[in-house]
Parts: sequence; structure tokens; C-alpha cells
Amino acid sequence: MTRQEFERHLLPLARRLNELLHARPFDPAPAHQVGEALVAAHCTDPDALSSTLGVIDSYLVLYCGRSGSPELSTEDSRARCARMQHALAGGFTLALRERTLTEQEAIARSALAARSQAEHALHATEARFRAVFKDAAIGIGIADLDGNILEVNDTLTRMFGGLEHHVRSHKVHEWVHPEDSPQVWKYYNELVRGEREHYHVEKPYFRNDGTVLWTNLTVSLLRDSEGRPEYQLALMEDTTERRLLNLRLRYEATHDALTGLPNRTLFFERLEKTLAAKNGTRFGLCYLDLDGFKAINDSLGHAAGDRLLVEVADRLQSCATAPGEMVARLGGDEFVALTTGPHTEDEVDELACRILGVLATPIRLDGRELTVRGSIGVVEGPAAGARTAAEVLRSADITMYRAKSAGGNRFELADAEADARAITRHGLTTALPAALDRGEFFIEYQPLVHLGDGSVHGAEALVRWCHPQHGVLGPDRFIPLAEHTGLIVPLGRWVLEESVRQANFWKERHSDGGPLRINVNLSPTQLHHPRLVAETVDVLERSGLEPGALCLEVTESALIGADDDLLKPLRQLAEMGVDIALDDFGTGYSNLANLRRLPVSVLKLDRSFTQGMQQHPADPVDLKIVEGIVSLAHSLGLAVTVEGVETGAQAEQLRQLGCDTAQGWYYARPGAPDRIHALLLADAV
Repeated sequence: MTRQEFERHLLPLARRLNELLHARPFDPAPAHQVGEALVAAHCTDPDALSSTLGVIDSYLVLYCGRSGSPELSTEDSRARCARMQHALAGGFTLALRERTLTEQEAIARSALAARSQAEHALHATEARFRAVFKDAAIGIGIADLDGNILEVNDTLTRMFGGLEHHVRSHKVHEWVHPEDSPQVWKYYNELVRGEREHYHVEKPYFRNDGTVLWTNLTVSLLRDSEGRPEYQLALMEDTTERRLLNLRLRYEATHDALTGLPNRTLFFERLEKTLAAKNGTRFGLCYLDLDGFKAINDSLGHAAGDRLLVEVADRLQSCATAPGEMVARLGGDEFVALTTGPHTEDEVDELACRILGVLATPIRLDGRELTVRGSIGVVEGPAAGARTAAEVLRSADITMYRAKSAGGNRFELADAEADARAITRHGLTTALPAALDRGEFFIEYQPLVHLGDGSVHGAEALVRWCHPQHGVLGPDRFIPLAEHTGLIVPLGRWVLEESVRQANFWKERHSDGGPLRINVNLSPTQLHHPRLVAETVDVLERSGLEPGALCLEVTESALIGADDDLLKPLRQLAEMGVDIALDDFGTGYSNLANLRRLPVSVLKLDRSFTQGMQQHPADPVDLKIVEGIVSLAHSLGLAVTVEGVETGAQAEQLRQLGCDTAQGWYYARPGAPDRIHALLLADAV
């Protein structure tokens, strides 16, 4: 209670004493109840009774004696007060005694109940321990600190083969297995010395029949009541089947299901381990890809292809039997062979030759003899280099494709510069789509000049790539990549739109001089595009440029052996008035008679002819060839343009031979469109 609450509790008791002091007849017995009430309120401190009696003696008569009953004398009041004190003290003492006895009895009952519960709990705990120890699904054993096995349960006995005496006949430190990790017995010695409370390890044991039992072992130290080490408790879980399953799953995860060879995962682990060695070890790697395997799958079916791969795998394994050698299948028809040692410079070449040798023998499959060829990329070097496993494999892959490009059925050695070029090509290939979206391409224009008067006849549009890392790239760096990826179609459409727009701008600026012709290159892929004609017409109509101001350049090699279907769109464009130029003429092996059926109006002689004119005097053979081509072209109604003109002497010779137009550095290098405007205002020469 708070002080105020306690005062409100005592106030009725004080009034009761006041009433007793003035009661007629006087009876002090009710003061006995006041004493009991104090005990009921827990006023049982040793000083509580004496303090209460002192308060009554000092203040009850003083404040309540004469005011309540004036006829009572002071002596009578004090006499009554003394008797009330006696009664209160008696009630207080009796109540305190009864309360003390009650509390003692309750404590005794609680102690008995607690003891009974403790004994019952101990009995239940022992029963549970016995049940757990006997029927537990894991093996349990107890030993002293000297290693003597004192008790084992049935599960542990069964784990060791069912013979309890076989388990008890050994001490703990005698259960040594060759595959024990070094920490096992270090932990054990620390535990029996009391330096460690428990440890958990994976440990194998020999059963009585010689087989191996694998366990998850947990050993705990048991101490006595004073904390001294006394026993060791071992808990064993049989993990033998789980370990076998894990080994099986590990094998399946690291080996190829078809051939049984190590797969990419295991090979990478082995290669990374080899590259991490720092003892002067070298390595050699052969990356093999079968030539023409897709044709076998397509013609004979995948089941036959799988049997072929199994036979190839068997042959490859026969090639890599020396220590430090392994063969793996990376996937599909790609295999890899690895050799390690101090002299892999020669060994890896020998390994590659052995592989090509075993593949040379035909494989008999479904009554057919199939000749298997392969391309191999070879990487060799010190193991402790800075290269990662992924970089080594990438270099081998790039080198393998170089061998395949060289005709296949051979091996090539890795070359850092060739790898860098291949990686750059790959980077450019992947960056092409985004580069077109970001507007990284631009067009430079090289003027086409009349050889007769030196006036500008038109310009050829040459696309450039302003690469953020490699700078300005010419078309020879990215046009083949765009052809390979198919991006040449949207890129070519963009070049056509920009070039036609620029030509229309020139026409508006120089309306009095007639329209300038704009030459745009068409790739072989664009020739096969079904919307070539429709898109060209759409670009011309939207720009307002006349078809006669556009010339589409097609390489001679793209039209060698062209059928009518390929020539049909070119004929449609030619009928509209678009000029078609046969570019790089003289580099292919086309029949000159075919010129009659090609819808071309211009022949562009390759720059190889003008190079023969740089010497003095000019090569008479080149002069005769050019003269013959010009004569033939003019007889067919074709104009002749010459590329690569670099000197005035060349220009004069070509003019005398009858060539119509020329382009080259003698007139101007490819540049911005405003340079064409400057050349229009003056003689190009």
C-alpha cells in the first residue's frame, strides 16, 4: 500500500479504539480484534507491536480521553487505555502465532511435495534416459577418460555388425581408420584433457567383417558435480548409405551420361587445380570439335550420332592414358584433353597428333563406314600463370575455330594476338545492335569525278562506326560481322535513308547543275531480302529524290551464278531508273558473257588495276586489260568507274583508255558531306 492507502486502512481501527475508550460498560475485548487486524495487514515487523502500543499510550488518552466523555477522569482513561493495550497485544500475539504455524505447515507441505516431485522427476528422467539410450535411432556409447567403453546401446552394436563384444574389446583410441582427418584425434586428446567440451566430425570405422562404417560422430565431455572430467559420451549417426548416394550423385554430376567421360564441371575443377600449382608444372590442352557432325545427326538421326560420340569417346580415352592426362566431354561434339607435367611443350603436340590419328580410322555404324574428322585448338604454358580456367578454355575454343576455318582435320596452336582479334570481333558483334540504336554510325562521302572535265559526278556513301572504345572503324571491320548476324539489313536501310536524304539536300542546294548521283553499297544479304524493292521505293518517295540519282553497288562475287530469282529485284529497280553498278569488277571469275543478262549499267574496276599503273612506265598488261574491259563495257552500253586513283598520271592514263568516272585519294578522301559541297564549287582537281 501507499502511505495514504495505509492510513485509510488504519483509520477504522483507531476509531474502534476510541469507541472502546468511552464505551459503557467498558469491555477491552474488542481491542483483541484490532491486534488481529494488524497481523492480517502484514504489520508483523518486530518493532510493529511496540510502536503501536507506544502510539496508543501516548496519544489515545491525550486526544480522545476528555472530549468523548467529560465525566471520565484522566486516571480512569489511562486505566482503560492500559487494559485495551493488553487486549490488543494479546490479539496481535495470538494471530501472529497462528499465522507462523500456518506458514510453517505450508512450507513443510511444499518441501515434501517438492521432494516427492524431484524423486518422481528423477525416476522419470532415468526411465526416459534408459528408453532413449536403448531405443534411440542413433548409436550411443559411454566411455571413461582412458578410452574404456563402458556401455553401448543396441543401435551402435548393430552399426558395428551386431557383436557387442567386438565393440567393447577395443578402446576408443584404437578405432583408427586410414581416412581419418588429422583433426579427429587432436580433438579427442583435447577433450579427454578437459580442454574441449565437445567436437563433431565425420569419421569412418572398420566393422568386424572388414567393411567400412561412415558416421557423423559427436563426442561430449561429461563432468562430475565438482566439474572434474569423468566420462565421454559418443553419439554416432550411420551415414554410409548417404555417403554412397552422395558419391553416386557426385559421379553423375561430374560425368557425362552418354560417354561416361568427365564432364565440363569436373574438367574445370581439374584445370583450376592444375593452374593453381606453383611447383613449375606446365599444362597442355587440346580442344576438339568434330567436323561435320551436324550432317551425321541430320542424315542418320540422333541415336546414330550418340553411338558415334560413344565410339569417339572410347578412342580419345585410349589416347590419354599417361599420368597427368585426362579426357572430358564438354557437350555436343566438343571434347577436351588435358596433359600436365614438366615437358608439355612436346607432349601436347603428340597428344593432338594421336587424337587425329585415332579419328582417322573409319567408324562402322549401321552398316556404313563413317570418316570422322576433327579440328583441335591447342593451348600450352606454365600452370602458375595469370590465366584463369575460363580464359584458357576460351583461348582453346578460339584456336579450334581457327583450325576449322583453315579446312579442319588439323590442330592449331594458340596465338595471343589472334585471340585478341577474335575477342575484339566478338565484342564488336555483340555491340552492333545497341550501336545502331544509339546512333554511333555515320556516313562519309567520296566524290565520283568525270575524267573528261574533272567535275563532280556524284559520291559514294561509306558507312563508319564511331566506337566508344576503338574509335572510328571502317566498314571492313564491322560489315562482315553485320552480314553474319543479319544486322546488315537494318544497317543498310539506315545508310540508304541517310544517303538519299543527303543527295536530296545537295539537289536543293544546286538545282541548276542537275542532281548528284549517290552510290550506296548493297550486301549479298540485302539482295536476298524480300522487301528490298519496296523499301527502296519507299525511301525514294519519302525523300523526293529521282530514281536516276541513286546507284546501288553490288559486288561481282555476289552475282556469280545468280539465278533469275536473285536478279528479279535488281531488274525491277533498274526498270524504275535506279542504276545498278557491278562493284569490284575483275576480282571474281564471272563469265564476261553474263554481263548481257545482268541488269547493270556501270562497271566499277577494282583498285588492283590502278595499282599496276603506279609504276613508271605502267604495266602494259594492266593497260591492255583495262582497255579491253572499257571497250567491252562501252559496247554493252555500260559506263566504267575506276577506284583507287591516287596520282594525276593514273587519272590521265585512265582518261585516255576511255574510263568515264573515277574516285580515289587523288581527288579526295572520304569525308563529311559539306566537302562535296566545296568540291562542287570548283574543279575537283
